[in-house]
Amino acid sequence: MPFQGQSILPAVRGWKEFDALLASPYAYIVMLDCKLGQLKSIVSEAGRHGKKLLLHADLIDGLNHDEHAAEFLCQAIRPAGIISTRTTVVQKTKQNGLIAIQRLFLLDTGALERGIALAMQNRPDYIEVLPGVIPSIIREVAERTGIPALAGGLIRTEQDVAAALEAGAAAVTTSDRKLWKPYINRKQEE
Repeated sequence: MPFQGQSILPAVRGWKEFDALLASPYAYIVMLDCKLGQLKSIVSEAGRHGKKLLLHADLIDGLNHDEHAAEFLCQAIRPAGIISTRTTVVQKTKQNGLIAIQRLFLLDTGALERGIALAMQNRPDYIEVLPGVIPSIIREVAERTGIPALAGGLIRTEQDVAAALEAGAAAVTTSDRKLWKPYINRKQEE
């Protein structure tokens, strides 16, 4: 089961939110916004607490968003995985054996078709579909690409989470703390 059975991947912005999540039973955490100078400390602290960090490379202040930055993250920082909208970052992440997550903003049919073509070309480990509140699109992306989909963006209620998971999402990424708690113990119950 992906992500050690987690149906929620809690996403945090900055050190303070990250620190609060270290005591949770979640093994995988998504780091959205952070500063380049904090990366080593964040990944080290996550490791000390048995957490696996998925870094959103496009949102790291002070870091370029190209294959060289991805190489640096993979070799020097060594998170569990990297999330990016950029093809070169996803490719470099895969080459380095980390979890590669291609983030797709699906604004219209054209974006959907381009995103599917991009995913078919790059073959990331996961595709994060944004917005994650359209179950039929989550299902379509996963079925057409054969790549597990994550749902993220605009997930506001437990019903949104349930709909995404029922549509076949491998997990839901959310920064909404009220959605983390109901799913903490579900992994243990399964």
